Amino acid sequence: MAGEEEVELVLDECREAMQKTVDNYTHALIKVRTGRASTALLDGIMVNYFDTPTPIKQLAGLSVPDPRMIVISPFDKACLSDVERAIQSANLGLTPANDGRVIRVPIPPLTEDRRKDLVRQVKKIAEEHRVGLRDGRREAITLLKDLEKEGALPKDDCRRAEKSVQDVTDEFVARIDELTAQKEKEVLEV
Repeated sequence: MAGEEEVELVLDECREAMQKTVDNYTHALIKVRTGRASTALLDGIMVNYFDTPTPIKQLAGLSVPDPRMIVISPFDKACLSDVERAIQSANLGLTPANDGRVIRVPIPPLTEDRRKDLVRQVKKIAEEHRVGLRDGRREAITLLKDLEKEGALPKDDCRRAEKSVQDVTDEFVARIDELTAQKEKEVLEV
């Protein structure tokens, strides 16, 4: 019985680590620009506000009034130019326009070449996260083999547990593949 509990513990840790990898991948995909406006494009941009790097979301309200426009309404109008400068220096290929009250960031349509580059970028990010899943699988199998060496897990049970780890890995790889296909479709959509 003790061996079964340890196997379940290893499988639970494996699932948890792989879920974190998929969540991380989902977050990474949000930052890949499509032809559609999203406030997530501005995540991670820091504004030098009174000599303190501050996220845009803490300095302004962000909205998407239409699919090709992000509107930034700073809470403190004095930081308009700082926010505008931060967006320009983030190298996102966006050109903010400041009207004295709000900053409008038009999202230009993507060219065919840029779409293909973004698809390549998505595939690269997907492969990096698949490697993370395989690392999780390797760690789980190592733990199972250690249990087998210690005599806490019979050889047959270890093989069955390894197959379970592989099944969990396949499930999470399929999730990454599904998310990748969705993002590719979104990027290639004209």
